[in-house]
Amino acid sequence: MKLTVFGIGYVGLVQAAVLAEVGHDVVCVDVDAAKVERLNQGFVPIFEPGLEALVRDNHAAGRIVFTTDAVLAVRHGEIQMIAVGTPPGEDGSADLKYVLAVAETIGREMVEPKIVVGKSTVPVGTADKVRAAIASALKARGREELAFDVVSNPEFLKEGSAVADCMKPDRIIVGTESEAAEAVMRELYAPFNRNHEKMIVMDVRSAEFTKYAANCMLATKISFMNEMANLAELLGADIEEVRKGIGSDPRIGYHFIYPGLGYGGSCFPKDVRALIRTADDVGFEPVLLKSVEERNNAQKAVLFDKLKGHFNGDLAGKTFALWGLAFKPNTDDMREAPARVLMEALWAAGAKVQAYDPEAMNEAQQIYGQRDDLLLCGTKEAALRGADALLIATEWKNFRAPSFETIKQALATPVIFDGRNLYDPAVVARHGLQYISIGRKVGELNSRATTELAA
Repeated sequence: MKLTVFGIGYVGLVQAAVLAEVGHDVVCVDVDAAKVERLNQGFVPIFEPGLEALVRDNHAAGRIVFTTDAVLAVRHGEIQMIAVGTPPGEDGSADLKYVLAVAETIGREMVEPKIVVGKSTVPVGTADKVRAAIASALKARGREELAFDVVSNPEFLKEGSAVADCMKPDRIIVGTESEAAEAVMRELYAPFNRNHEKMIVMDVRSAEFTKYAANCMLATKISFMNEMANLAELLGADIEEVRKGIGSDPRIGYHFIYPGLGYGGSCFPKDVRALIRTADDVGFEPVLLKSVEERNNAQKAVLFDKLKGHFNGDLAGKTFALWGLAFKPNTDDMREAPARVLMEALWAAGAKVQAYDPEAMNEAQQIYGQRDDLLLCGTKEAALRGADALLIATEWKNFRAPSFETIKQALATPVIFDGRNLYDPAVVARHGLQYISIGRKVGELNSRATTELAA
């Protein structure tokens, strides 16, 4: 099938590449000429496992084309997929200017019937606005006879596993009241729907709402677990043992119940705020969602508070090694990353940071530039040299089994502040390091470590 994807950011590029991989003929259009040129040269602007090879191979095969030519793009595809950004406004609401600009372009340039697919995360009712924008553009041209459908098809990609999520989706949500549009969407996604039925068809508004409800549910699980972690510390319990106990209940499960420094990235913070604003707009008080956001904002300061307490508030002039800058592993995305909150608090307190991340170093350079209080290091070991303590903000795999002897020898004071609970306190204690993490006994070894040392 021939389809057009507007917007070659994270969602649009991954979806386009995967659809091209199964044989569809995809034209990607973006207003950023530099990005388009770099993609045509084989450079993928984001880090996502498996994406670079997918883009390169399908571009070479001619199944995916990158352009700034909106006229070419609209004329190309029977399906017009909108995957542009919906950045948050100052009030937290999703800004639809890019979505509606694409809709107006489609209406201005289409010369045959189209199916317009909303892939961007948008508030309930956006499809109606898209439909109105296209209809208005057609009317202005005197082409009101041209038929089109507007379909909601929200994405459910996880950064770090987006290609796999696209290749093997657990569900494909399609919002439409049109049997003809449903049939086309079934044809589009047939290669991903062979094992068992994954497509769930519903009305458009329910599809739009499903995306927000899913992300807000996951954000709620994270904030709940972080609240339990903070309480566990005060009660002398170990949240990691609690996590295993509650996760074994199939009604709860193990996903999204890891305590830590809160959620970040481009989706959860934005979508929680957007749904809060949507609720406010219709006169509904979203008590739970506001609490989820409040807990998450507070959680990002937890590690700094522990650090400040450990050093009796005297952080000025100290240097701290920081492992992890991205908001999660397997991405270079630092949007609303807990590491940013931590670093900025340290700088405000007069401390310096020596940071390492396997993928987000360039992103950090772009965000912060040259600073006297930030040293971006080439390895995690280099970040340790002469530091007063080690801080961990992202759970990258290559942080999970470090040389604790190397850490101890490199640090000025032998202490690890772990915002992701990567290590067994007893193991860290055997190497003579103090270990302060999330949801465990503050500033002391747990009972297993104490028993081992006493033996």
